[in-house]
Parts: sequence; C-alpha cells; structure tokens
Amino acid sequence: MSMPPYGVKPGRRRAGPHRCPSVAHAVGWTLLSAVVPGAGFLHNRRHRLGALVLVVSLGGLGWAAYAAPHGLHSALDLAFDPARLTRAAVLTAICMTLWVAVVVGTFVALRPRPAPHRWHLLGGSAFVGALCLVVVAPVGLVVRDAFAQVHAVNAVFTHNRTATRPTHVTAADPWNGRNRVNVLLLGGDSGPNREGTRTDTMILASLDTRTGRTVTFGLPRNLMDAPFPDDSPLHALYPNGFTGPGDPASWMLNAVYREVPILHPHVLGSSADEGADAIKEAVEGVTGLPVHYYVLVDFTGFRELVDAMGGITVNVNIPVAINGQTDAHIAPTGYIEPGPDQHLDGFHALWYARGRYGADDYQRMARQRCVVNAIIDEANPVNLLRRYQALAAAGSRVVSTDIPKELLPAFVELALRAKDHRAKSVLFRLSTEFNPGAPDFDYMHEVVQKALASQGKHRHHQPSSAQDDNDACAYHPGQSY
Repeated sequence: MSMPPYGVKPGRRRAGPHRCPSVAHAVGWTLLSAVVPGAGFLHNRRHRLGALVLVVSLGGLGWAAYAAPHGLHSALDLAFDPARLTRAAVLTAICMTLWVAVVVGTFVALRPRPAPHRWHLLGGSAFVGALCLVVVAPVGLVVRDAFAQVHAVNAVFTHNRTATRPTHVTAADPWNGRNRVNVLLLGGDSGPNREGTRTDTMILASLDTRTGRTVTFGLPRNLMDAPFPDDSPLHALYPNGFTGPGDPASWMLNAVYREVPILHPHVLGSSADEGADAIKEAVEGVTGLPVHYYVLVDFTGFRELVDAMGGITVNVNIPVAINGQTDAHIAPTGYIEPGPDQHLDGFHALWYARGRYGADDYQRMARQRCVVNAIIDEANPVNLLRRYQALAAAGSRVVSTDIPKELLPAFVELALRAKDHRAKSVLFRLSTEFNPGAPDFDYMHEVVQKALASQGKHRHHQPSSAQDDNDACAYHPGQSY
C-alpha cells in the first residue's frame, strides 16, 4: 500500500489547482488579474505565486508613485535627462512584459480542461490578446517616444559647449542672477548654390527670466561694419568693425558665421561651433546686449521640421514668390496666394519665410517673424505629443544650439510663461534714422534700451523702429511690412 506524501495526513488528499468551470469565468478572473495582479493565481490555489505577484506589484506601484515626477519641473527634469529617461523607459518595458506574462499565465492556468467548446477557448484567447494589446500599445508608444526624446536631447544638447556660453550656471540657478536671458535665433541658409552657411535670419530674443515677457530684435542680413565687444579678440582684429577688402557681401552681418572661422580659426577658443561664437559677439556689438545662447535652424531642413509639426498657419497679405531671382530676371515658378489663415506645408512655409523675388529684406524679415510666431502657436502639448516622433527626428537633424542640457527644464518653463504674453518686436529697417550700409550703432543701442524699458507699456511708448507682431502678422490684404 502506498504511503501519503510527507506532510499530508493519512485520509486527506492535497488540493490540486483550481480551474474555472467555463471560459467566461476564466476571462473574468483574467480581467481581475489585469487590475489586481496575482488574484487569478490565488483563485487557482497557487498561493505562493499569487502572493508573490501581488506583493511585487503593490511594491512596484508604490515605488512608481514615489519616483514619478511631481509637478511640471520634475517632469521636465526627467524629460531632459537622457540617463534617467532611458532607465525609466527600460523599466517600463520590463514591467509591461511581466504584466503581459501574468495576464496570459492567469488565463492559461484558469481555463477549463477539457474546454467545453473549441470556439469558446479561441474567443477567450482572442479577448485576452486584445486586452494585452489595448494596454501595451499606448505604453509602447510612450516608451518609443521616450527613446526618441533621449536621441534628440543627446543629438542637440550634448557636446555643444561654445566659447561664449555663460559659465557658473546650474539647474538650480539657471540664470545666475540675471533678470534677462538673451537668445540669438538664426536661420542658416546652406543651399546647394552656397559655400558654407550664411545666417540670413537673425533675431535676438530677450526674455525676462521672471515673467517670460519677450522683446525680439530683427537684424538685417546686409548690416555692415558690425562691431565686436571691446574685450573680444575679434575687436583687436577688427577695431573698425567687421570689414575688409574684396566683395562687400563677405563683410555683411550674415557672413560673420561663415567667414570668421575660416579667416581666424579658434580665435575665441575651443568651441563646438566657432561660427556661432563669432555671430553672437557681433550681435552683442550691434545691439549692446550680451548674447547668452544661440539656436540655429538650417533652412535646408526647415521644410522637414514644419511638415513634422503638421504645417503652420499664417496670414498672407500679398503674393509671395516661389523661386525666382529679381536681379537675374528669373521669374518665379509659382506664388503663395494671399488669404487669411493660410495653412502651409513645409515647402510653402519655407518659401513664405525666404521668398525674395519682388520683395525687400525687411518684408522678408517681417514674414520670418510671423513664421516664428506660427511655429510657437503650433507647439502646443497636444500637437507635440501627437507628432512627437517626427518632431524629435527632424529636430535632431535641423537644430543646433549651445543651450546646455541641464538648463532645458528652465528654458521650457520660461517659454511656457512667454506664451502668456504678446511679444514686442523691433525691426531695424531702412529709415531716416537707420541705414544698414552705414549704421549708427549708438542709435541702435538706444532703440534696444528703450524697447526693453517700455516693455509691457502701451504701443505709443514704443520706439519708432518698433513694430508689433500682431500688426505685422495680421491679415491686411495688399499691405506688406
């Protein structure tokens, strides 16, 4: 006669695993286990496994609640810390894999045997598979976007130190006591018919670090004799401003980025972008404001960036030419027709920003500021989340900057505050007071200081060169700025 297993009293049989009487019951317990992991294993009388899964799940949820970002600042810190974001994404993927294993394992353990009907079992299996897909798919998209964010941050915001970037800044004190931070926005044109990059778009944005209120200064590309700060090595080389022999076009403001690194390599020190250092110092001399950081968008990839955003919406007051050269008498191949709230794809947005045929530089500069405003308008959280993959991929190829990675959360917070205020814009254009061919830099410095001092006041307090973006970008048929 056989003896009972050790630990089991004679006359009693050890209870085996409990299976559900029907597929529907098994699906019900599987659904419960999806919410309370381990419940199905406990019902299945696999008490140790069920208790382990339940305790680990509760512990993991508690840790996630503790470690998850609390508030905007901590969320931004996570988003712009590639190491932490990578760990969080990997851990999330592992947790989802284990969750799927628990859900599928619960159904397999509880399904009746033999199955009452083959089609019932297939239907139950399909339902469990769909449940896993519904939960895992959005989490998978989040994990994918997290890795895209890691790639974008590493591509744009690491190994980007320039010689002119501020020192002694930290995430805890991003502005180092400054009331304003000045960022130079550059549009680089490195087209197929050009050698190197010319910065045909140059807008200095000065942001109040407390309120986010912003004043932008649009600088003409053909500004001559740009001075450099007195303490700069470039001032010693160009005591009378950026000028020299040969083609005058090689000495305009938009040529500084390209020419200085060629003529004087490493003159400002070790840098990830010597051209950016040079143009930052030139713009400081022109405006009288220190230029802390720069952001360069290459127009060769601008089209891709706008398409990634889903297009931009602008008002078109007069026809804007596509292609064409006025001086060479080459006619445009088409036009962007006038109309309010014109939604432009990347191709048309590029020509709206750079179209020059039949227009002067100042009209083009005004359109470029409208493009900047339109991009800001499109950069809302819903649109960013919906198109994040394409934006991250385009941004890493199109944008370069010397903003350090650790300051990104502070800059994003500042940008969010800036969206709550209407930007004031100063456009330096040909007038009785200003001539880009022979500029009065004392006058320019005075205009800049008046614009900053009058920020937030009524329009009639603005300096004569100021122009309100809402007016310039509003719909006024037949009127150009």
